[in-house]
Amino acid sequence: MYRRPASPSSTGAQAAASPGYHESCGRACRLKIHRYRLNTTWLGNLGSGTSAYSAYSRNYEVSAESKAAKIPGSSDPAFRGDSSRYNPEELLLGALSSCHMLWVLHLCADAGIAITEYSDEATAEMVEHPDGSGEFTGALLRPRMVIADATRIAEALALHDRAHQLCCLARSMAFPVKHEPRITS
Repeated sequence: MYRRPASPSSTGAQAAASPGYHESCGRACRLKIHRYRLNTTWLGNLGSGTSAYSAYSRNYEVSAESKAAKIPGSSDPAFRGDSSRYNPEELLLGALSSCHMLWVLHLCADAGIAITEYSDEATAEMVEHPDGSGEFTGALLRPRMVIADATRIAEALALHDRAHQLCCLARSMAFPVKHEPRITS
């Protein structure tokens, strides 16, 4: 069950320790529960609201208190969206890619591996069913890294596997998330 954060003025992640049995631990353990809050605001009333499927824009904004910028969103152009705005499918893929990257940066920093460049050309596929519903069938992350020490490339590659195991988003998906890192020095 979702509970509101204690302070209505706080934003971002909040963590609270909660003892109890959890499947991920396989035993009684102290879990930290993180809660997130943001606002999604539809901007698409063109005058008559949703009076017809073609009568409204799919544009929206995602925002949160204390964030530097709003994220302009819309639906995929295949579903009458604005191609200049991010759609939910792209945002999901971006979240997967950035979660993986942040874990790799963390693990490499802990291991003393200096990353000097990082980029990812991530892709994903979604199947649209005859009833209009859809689901992702897979995502592929293609991280490209440059590290300072060429003798540590094999170790850095292994850290991508560890990052994949740790990424809460990859662990939460009902579809396979794969990665094909390439590391140079």
